[in-house]
Amino acid sequence: MAGSGEENLVHMSDGAEGLRSVPALLERNARQFGDSPAYREKEFGIWQSWTWAETAEEIEALALGLINLGVNEGDYIAVIGRNRPSLYWSMVAAQMVGAIPVPLYQDAVAEEMRYVLGHCGARFVIAADQEQVDKVIEIQEDLHQFEHMIYVDPRGLRKYDHTQLHQYSHIQAQGRAAHDELIGELGRRRANPSYDDTCVMLYTSGTTGKPKGVVLSNRNIIESAKSASEFDNLRRDDEVLAYLPMAWVGDFIFSIGQAYWTGFCVNCPESADTLMTDLREIAPTYYFAPPRVFETQLTQIMIRMEDASPTKQKLFHHFMEHARRVGPKILDGEAVSFGDRMKYRLGEFLVYGPLKNAMGFSKVRVGYTAGEAIGPEIFDFYRSLGINLKQLYGQTEASVFITVQPDGEVRSDTVGVPAPGVELKIAENGEVFYRSPGVFVEYYKNAESTADTKDAEGWVATGDAGFIEEGSGHLRIIDRAKDVGKMATGAMFAPKYVENKLKFYPNILEAVVFGAGRDRCTAFINIDLTAVGNWAERNNIAYASYQELAGHPRVLETIQSHIEEVNVSVAEDPMLSGCQVHRFLILHKELDADDGEMTRTRKVRRKVIGEKFEDLVNALYDGSDSVYTETEVTYEDGRKGKISATLQIRDAKVVPVNAKPMAAE
Repeated sequence: MAGSGEENLVHMSDGAEGLRSVPALLERNARQFGDSPAYREKEFGIWQSWTWAETAEEIEALALGLINLGVNEGDYIAVIGRNRPSLYWSMVAAQMVGAIPVPLYQDAVAEEMRYVLGHCGARFVIAADQEQVDKVIEIQEDLHQFEHMIYVDPRGLRKYDHTQLHQYSHIQAQGRAAHDELIGELGRRRANPSYDDTCVMLYTSGTTGKPKGVVLSNRNIIESAKSASEFDNLRRDDEVLAYLPMAWVGDFIFSIGQAYWTGFCVNCPESADTLMTDLREIAPTYYFAPPRVFETQLTQIMIRMEDASPTKQKLFHHFMEHARRVGPKILDGEAVSFGDRMKYRLGEFLVYGPLKNAMGFSKVRVGYTAGEAIGPEIFDFYRSLGINLKQLYGQTEASVFITVQPDGEVRSDTVGVPAPGVELKIAENGEVFYRSPGVFVEYYKNAESTADTKDAEGWVATGDAGFIEEGSGHLRIIDRAKDVGKMATGAMFAPKYVENKLKFYPNILEAVVFGAGRDRCTAFINIDLTAVGNWAERNNIAYASYQELAGHPRVLETIQSHIEEVNVSVAEDPMLSGCQVHRFLILHKELDADDGEMTRTRKVRRKVIGEKFEDLVNALYDGSDSVYTETEVTYEDGRKGKISATLQIRDAKVVPVNAKPMAAE
C-alpha cells in the first residue's frame, strides 16, 4: 500500500556497492520498481507521467542518439532550460555515454553563458527552447569547441539553419534506429565509470568574481544522497516539486541524486506562472525552498489577510498566536496540555489546515530551507503551522550537506549538527571548516583556488564564520567570514544578522547593511513591490513606478518604523547590539542579477553594491538629507539605460547600547 510498509523503502542495506553511477541507479530502479512513477510534467494544463521503466527507455534512446551524433567519453555537454523531464534525462544520458553534464542557469544572459561554455569547452549544448538557442547562437563564434546544439521545444525554430541544430525527439529517434548497431558501445560506456569519475560539473554563483566549475564525482553525489535520504527516512512514495534552477547543486541532489537513490517521483511544473497552482495539485511530501520563497509566501498570506473581513482577521490572529506558542512543541512531540491540544486542533480545522492547503504544504513530511539564513520569525511561523521545516547548511563544494537538523532538535538560531559522515572544525579566526565523502574533487582548470579552499587532508574552508555550541553540538553561523568585521567602536559587525531581521517584514524585499570600520551602521532597503503596492491600492495612493512608490513619504515612514523595531531586537543581543541601523534610504531600483548586484541564486553581491552605489553610501555617512544619483540598468531585452532619482535619507531611533533595551512589543 502506498505510503506504508517495507515495499516503499529502497533496500539501503545494499549500500552503494555496484551502484557507482546515476545510470546504475536508473538501471536498478527500472528493474526493481519499473512501474512506479519517476517523473511528471504539466503541459497545457495536463499532468503527464513516466514510470522508471519508461524513463530508462527514454534516456537510453537519447544516449544512443548522442553516440550517433559523435559524443565522446570526457566531452562536456551543457544543459540549459527550466525544470523538465527531458532535461533531467539529458544529464543522465550524458553520464551514460561517459560525458559530463554542465547545467547552466536558464535566466543567465548570453554574456554569462559565454564564460561558462567557453571555460568548460562544451562541444554540445542541449537547450529547452528558442530563447536558450538564441543565446547560444549569439555567442557561438567565441565558442571554439562548440559543435552541435539539441533543442527540446521546436516552436519558432523551423526556419533556423539546422546544420548544427537538432531536435531532441529526432536525436532519440536516430538512437532507436541505430539501437542494434550502437547498443554494444553504449553497454561498454555504461559499465566503464568508476566511483571517483566525474558525475557533474556545477558552477558557483560567483558572489566575489567569475564562477568556478565545481567538479563532483559519482562518490560525492551518491554518498551524499544516500546518507541524507537515510537521515530523513525518505521513501519511494515521496513526491517532490522540481522548480529551482537546474544549475544549482540543491536541485541536482534532490531531483537526481536522492530521486535516483530513493526512487521517488520528481514533478516538474508547467511554468513559473503556474508554480503555486502546480504546488497545490502535487502537494509534495518532501519540499525544499530558499528563504526568499518562504518570505514571499508569507508576504502573500499577510496581503490576503489585510484584505480579509475583520472577523476573519480576528480569527486568524487569535489562532496564530496560539500556534506560535504551542505548534512547534506539538511538532517536536513535547508535552502540551489537553486544552492547548484541543484548541490547536480547532485552529487546524479553521485556520492552519486551509492555510497549508492554499500554500501546497498540506502533505509536507520533510521540508528544508537553505542558501542563506532565514529570519527566525519566518521560520517559526511555518513550524507553528505544523510544517516540519528544518534548516540545512551546505555548499556546492560539499555536494550540499554540511549540517542538518534532526527531528526534535530543530531551532531557528542554529543550522543543526554535522550531516552523516561530515566532520567540522572551527579555525582560530572563527571560520568553519568541514570534510566529508561529499567534498568536491577540484575547481576545473583552477588549481590555485582548489588549494586555497581544500587542504591536503580534505578540509574545506566554507568562508563562513560560526561556532559549535557546547553540549548540543549545533553549529551557529554568524555571517560570511569576509563580511564579519569590527566597527570603529570595536563592536562586532555582522550585517546578515540585521538584514534577515529586516526581511521578515513583508514590505522589505531586500536589505544591505554597511558599517565595517565605521562608527555606526546604515542600510539600503528594497521595498517589496507586491506588498507595498497592495497597501497603496487599499489606501488610494496612486503611483506609476517602483521608484515613485519607493520615494513616497508614507512608505518611508513605514520602513523607518520597521527598522526601529529591528533596532530594539538587535539591542537585546550584547554581542551584536552595535549593529543597529542609524540611517537608511530606499533604493530607486530593485537589486537585480542582470545588473550584477545579485547572483543568479539571489545572493547579494555586497562589494559590487558598495562600489556601484558609493555616492549613496557616502551620503548615508556625511549627514545629507537627500542625494541625487544616476544608475545604469539592464532591461529585459538586454538593452542598457539610465535612471536617475533624488533619494531621501532618514534617521532611525537606536537603543543606547549601555542602556537596558525595552522588550519588543
